[in-house]
Amino acid sequence: MSVQIQSLSKTYGEQIAVNNISFEIKEGEILGFLGPNGAGKSTTMKMITGYLPPSAGQVFINGINMQTNPIEGRKLIGYLPESNPLYKEMYVKEYLNFIAGIYRLKSPKTAVKNVIEMTGLGLEQNKQIHQLSKGYKQRVGLAQALIHDPKILILDEPTTGLDPNQLSEIRKLIVELGKSKTIIFSTHIMQEVQAVCNRVMIIQKGNIVADNTINGLSQQLLGANTIQFTLERPIDMHWFDKFDFITSISQTDKFSYRLSGTDIFRMKRTLFEFVSKQDNAILQLSDYGTNLEDVFKSLTNTQ
Repeated sequence: MSVQIQSLSKTYGEQIAVNNISFEIKEGEILGFLGPNGAGKSTTMKMITGYLPPSAGQVFINGINMQTNPIEGRKLIGYLPESNPLYKEMYVKEYLNFIAGIYRLKSPKTAVKNVIEMTGLGLEQNKQIHQLSKGYKQRVGLAQALIHDPKILILDEPTTGLDPNQLSEIRKLIVELGKSKTIIFSTHIMQEVQAVCNRVMIIQKGNIVADNTINGLSQQLLGANTIQFTLERPIDMHWFDKFDFITSISQTDKFSYRLSGTDIFRMKRTLFEFVSKQDNAILQLSDYGTNLEDVFKSLTNTQ
């Protein structure tokens, strides 16, 4: 199952919420959809689900045009919106049976039983939704998104209000679901993206400013392969100037350095040769990359 977005835009008067974006997500991908508040994340998700009509462009869900055939497209989608609207006077099991009825499932009791077990709602299933903690309300929202076994999951801030143990469980569930489903996952928690997603897209002011793996984004930001190392004694950094594949070297501490270039393997080999000739010793060596939070700030921090 795939999601295809073609030249998608949403405007409100003169305000541009989403600006002519295009991308594709394939089965087995868990896309971390990131952006600051007001960047256009939720608007994009609502247009993908058919909840919000686009001003221009098209959305295809496994080849189904959401503008011309929205009902068939929605059958393939499970959606947990940021607001997580629930009928709070209903009991958990009652509510999920109600949702199963809306989807006209052939075996609603089995579907409800499976999704309650999947989302860890067993002990809460006979409570009214308003009696639940915020974390368990989120689980109910996730359960309704999963109950019809959708091929595409769109999750807008799905772990809001969960405690650390619940976070771990839901993350594991999303990773497992990602093996057979296409997932778009929006969150402000960078550690969550690193734990769950295999692809990251960052949107800023309605425009896509990055689309890559986490490691790919780090290298994109750095503009080069980079290693960091600590030596037994300080060195003369100018020795590295003669190598055209080395673009920069900087000292980060008394005995620590950062080396960037176009060929990481030649950089490491050159470093080993240099240290050996100088009768020095490498105490620590690792590939260097900025973390996702640094990448996010760099791409979205506008004055």
